[in-house]
Amino acid sequence: MDDIVSTLALTFGVGWAAGINLYAVILVLGLLGATGYLELPAGLALLADPLVIAAAGFMYLVEFFADKVPGVDTGWDTLHTFVRIPAGALLAAGAVGDVGPAVEIAAAVVGGSLAAATHAAKAGTRVLINTSPEPFTNWGASVAEDLGVFGGLLLALTHPGVFLVALALFVVLLVWLLPKLWRGLRQLFRSLGRLFGLGRDRPAEADESAGSVAAGPGERPSHRGQR
Repeated sequence: MDDIVSTLALTFGVGWAAGINLYAVILVLGLLGATGYLELPAGLALLADPLVIAAAGFMYLVEFFADKVPGVDTGWDTLHTFVRIPAGALLAAGAVGDVGPAVEIAAAVVGGSLAAATHAAKAGTRVLINTSPEPFTNWGASVAEDLGVFGGLLLALTHPGVFLVALALFVVLLVWLLPKLWRGLRQLFRSLGRLFGLGRDRPAEADESAGSVAAGPGERPSHRGQR
């Protein structure tokens, strides 16, 4: 039973964390596996390779700085829509070990879904935060995300049962939060559209419509100003 809980916590944990900071996940698991603190499942053993750890460390540093620049962080998140979600699915599938194709596919579906949800929450929140001109909110959000990933992974490895309960609460929070983020983003885009003159009615058409008079039977339509 303990092995099942541990496997579930690792599977869900890597999917959840990959949507927030994929390179931190790979770096943490790789270092833990390389130092012998954690025996990685066969599907994740490659993460302990020094070349993988070096690449993950380099990309983590790049993201560390890109994630703290307003505007750049949103561009970075947009590009990583195509990276974090499939990578979260692959990591989750590798975390279940060599159990069987059906279990691996199920783990990939769940892991990819968690990665998609956390990525959407992160990216949407950053777009709204970027409406503020000061950079300190971005820095605070970025640091909080990194600490959350490191803390969440360590909790999943050391106290898997507690992590699963916390993850369930987090999913409930996401169900409540994502629709609100979507409405906030729609309002923001509408405001930007009005700012740049998008979606306005054309005055000429409005004047023509207002100036036309309905014609009765046998009469020609008349317009104001027409002789």
